[in-house]
Amino acid sequence: MWDLIINPFVTLLTWMYSIFNNDVVIAIVVLTVIIRMLTYPLYARQIESSKRMQALQPRMKKIQEKYKDDREKLAQAQMELYREAGVNPLGGCLPLLLQFPIIIALYQAVIFALAATPFQLVDLSERLLIPGLDGLIPLQSIWLGMDLTQPPTPPLNPVYSLVLPLLVMVTTWYQFKVSQAQSTANQTPSSGGGAADQAMAMTRSMGTIMPVMFGIFALSFSVGISVYFITSNFVSILQYTPQVKKVLDRLFGIRSADEEKAKFSEVEDDDKSEKSGAETSKSSGSTPKADKKGDKSEGGRTSKGGARAVKKGSSRTGARGTRKTNR
Repeated sequence: MWDLIINPFVTLLTWMYSIFNNDVVIAIVVLTVIIRMLTYPLYARQIESSKRMQALQPRMKKIQEKYKDDREKLAQAQMELYREAGVNPLGGCLPLLLQFPIIIALYQAVIFALAATPFQLVDLSERLLIPGLDGLIPLQSIWLGMDLTQPPTPPLNPVYSLVLPLLVMVTTWYQFKVSQAQSTANQTPSSGGGAADQAMAMTRSMGTIMPVMFGIFALSFSVGISVYFITSNFVSILQYTPQVKKVLDRLFGIRSADEEKAKFSEVEDDDKSEKSGAETSKSSGSTPKADKKGDKSEGGRTSKGGARAVKKGSSRTGARGTRKTNR
């Protein structure tokens, strides 16, 4: 199953090796940059989806407080909020799932291309999909005096090759820092603490643990893998740069989270204006009712007064007629 994804990457890497004058480092760098650029739409949608979800957190908290005792109404209100904002709750997971096999395949392609043992060389030749590329095996693995197929630790490699694991740690730390700054750019500070503070603390700990973990990997794996890690981190950092991000967003037709937030705020303002208009019509509609009641009351009093006058007039007329008859 994995061979269907890995073998094309191994073939591309070997083909680029033949194009760039049998320089495997340039081939690794160029292929990594191309793959990361092609997967940028998935990567950008994952980040933008995370930003939009964070922008909805204030309204989400209000809904949770309002329907905290009714889970069914809470779920309905949340789905209605997602529908109005045009946000998919799983929008951040799907792009990551699609990126994961591609990144793993590229990583495995670098490992297979840097074959060192006879068994690995035979395996590499069987993975090439373009006839004639097997004549390039074994690939030139010496670069700046370092053996790309071996770990950077002496005596397998010179002492200066230990700079590569250090660069892996620094670029991983900076890439994580920049990515967190971008993902929390639209996030409002929480005043309640609790779960939000725990999430922030966990994020900070991950920002410390991940660079150290990747540095240990770089010490254990071959030098070529360190080149891949450093290149991938640099590409990620560039993708977070505002100028580069704007160019890539226009190139791939991706709408930024700020535009989505402005659109959502316009919808929210329209809803508020409709509600205020409805309240105004209700208040203005109550006045005619009062006037009608006043008219009815005044009309009732007038009719009652008229009836009393008619009664008094008829009684007086009847009395006068009786007196005349007696006379």
